[in-house]
Amino acid sequence: MGLVGSIAIFMVLASSLVKSINRIKIGDSVIEKTKVKIGKVEAENQKLAEQLKITQSEEFMEKQLRDKLGLAKEGEIILVLPEADIVRKLSPQIPENIEAKPKPNWQKWIELFK
Repeated sequence: MGLVGSIAIFMVLASSLVKSINRIKIGDSVIEKTKVKIGKVEAENQKLAEQLKITQSEEFMEKQLRDKLGLAKEGEIILVLPEADIVRKLSPQIPENIEAKPKPNWQKWIELFK
């Protein structure tokens, strides 16, 4: 009975050990995935911080005021061009290249010696 009891206790401890090792492996993989996510979020945060810095600059604000509101500095002339579709309609139409059949060799030779 002592031997059977010892084997039973050993089996319970061994299975507990295996379960603990599996839990540790799963925890390690979760930690690694989380570290990767943190790295991505930090990189995105850095990009957003740089973008915020750019958007708060004087040059960016001036460009936005010029482009979106049509404002200009003193002495500047603003040209307002029509939409691209209207420009295409008003521009002269260029006929598409018509594919011509190549000349036969005998005609090329005659033109060469003329």
